[in-house]
Amino acid sequence: MSKNVVVFSSNTCGYCTMAKEYLNEKGVSFTEKNVSTDIEARKELMSKGFMGVPVIYVDDEVIQGFDKAKLDSLLGL
Repeated sequence: MSKNVVVFSSNTCGYCTMAKEYLNEKGVSFTEKNVSTDIEARKELMSKGFMGVPVIYVDDEVIQGFDKAKLDSLLGL
């Protein structure tokens, strides 16, 4: 069963880059919402109460920051 994964990121965020590289290495497809270039993504993230990135959604679960253990757990890796 595939999970819906969304990564809120920015151009200058090192942890965002690491999270995206990790997901790619694991073969997990995800949608990236870059708050540096997409004003709607920035508004969406702020409306959810977050001011920093990365914020990763796995279905309805949220991970703030790059937490490999929690990602693996939610993705069943």
